[in-house]
Amino acid sequence: MAHTPGGIDCSIPLESQVGGHPGVRTSEDGSLLIKPALPREVAFYQSVAGDPGFAPLRPFVPKFYGTLRLEGKVDESAASAESGGSLKVVEHVVAEEEKDKLSLPMPTSSLVLENLSHSFSKPNILDIKLGTVLYDDEASPEKRARMEKTARETTSLETGVRLTGFQVYDLVTGKAVNTPKSYGKSITASDLPHGIARFFPIAPDVPTPQAIAPGAAENDAPGDRPAQGTGLPADILAPLLESLREDIAEIRAALTEVHLRMVGASLLVVYEADWERARAGLEWLEEGGDEDEDEEDEDDEDEEDAEGKKRVGPPYTVKLIDFAHTKIVPGAGPDEGVLKGVDTVLQLLDGRIEQVKAVIAAKEKAATE
Repeated sequence: MAHTPGGIDCSIPLESQVGGHPGVRTSEDGSLLIKPALPREVAFYQSVAGDPGFAPLRPFVPKFYGTLRLEGKVDESAASAESGGSLKVVEHVVAEEEKDKLSLPMPTSSLVLENLSHSFSKPNILDIKLGTVLYDDEASPEKRARMEKTARETTSLETGVRLTGFQVYDLVTGKAVNTPKSYGKSITASDLPHGIARFFPIAPDVPTPQAIAPGAAENDAPGDRPAQGTGLPADILAPLLESLREDIAEIRAALTEVHLRMVGASLLVVYEADWERARAGLEWLEEGGDEDEDEEDEDDEDEEDAEGKKRVGPPYTVKLIDFAHTKIVPGAGPDEGVLKGVDTVLQLLDGRIEQVKAVIAAKEKAATE
């Protein structure tokens, strides 16, 4: 039985949050995420964990360990079989102003989930908001009109995606370079390839005019270009992107099998910025490490090797997150707006893969001349 990482009685704010509402915290060791939860999101995670009809989605959502109630009692009834033991209590922090933003009751419990960025040394993180509809059936007429306007004025309605925010590590400074929500709200559909290139930059020492999307340079605002220390070498980035694309294609297939309306849900992509660990992660994948991953849950406590470094694992992860406004709708079919968004992501990855492979080909050609 998998064990539950401990230390959530001493929680700290999540430093690497690039999207969503404030108030998310992590356990002291960073392995768990403690997120304010509304009943609909709790119900969704319980359905995914226990309903066979949602089995296709299970590999593509964060591991669910249970819930904690605000009054300080462990909600054992909501804990999944993965928890494997009692959960300690954590202080629950939610900004009062979020109540107005959500137009819903304040959360009464917190979800306890795996922290998807915990296994990475230098996690590059992208939150992609999915769907063409940005309001649920409980939205007031005023909020519905506002969200319809937002969808029209951003990339959501046309493409089914919006780049909510992302961070990319600068290996020179050792710090993450953050791109805020305002960037994703300001760009058009034609700018999305540029945004994806900013999140998947090619290391500057690789000579290429395609390190960013064509035409991006002249459209950049001051400070808009990726930092000089960001990016993976093209020979690492290309296979990483190809494997990531395969996983997202599997997510799309899973979404066609479940009847949901996913308002405000996101595709979260995390990948390793450290060159050595990213390359080792690709080798781990080639050796079938991902096939044995589920069997290794019981060894989660051994997250570091003898030298104190994090164990080698996959060079990236991609999951669906944020289900506060997700509704189960039996018989209504899949969410076509969300599927449209996933198709857009696949197309954007196809374009970036083509660019990175062109860089590799140009470098190989230059080497032979």
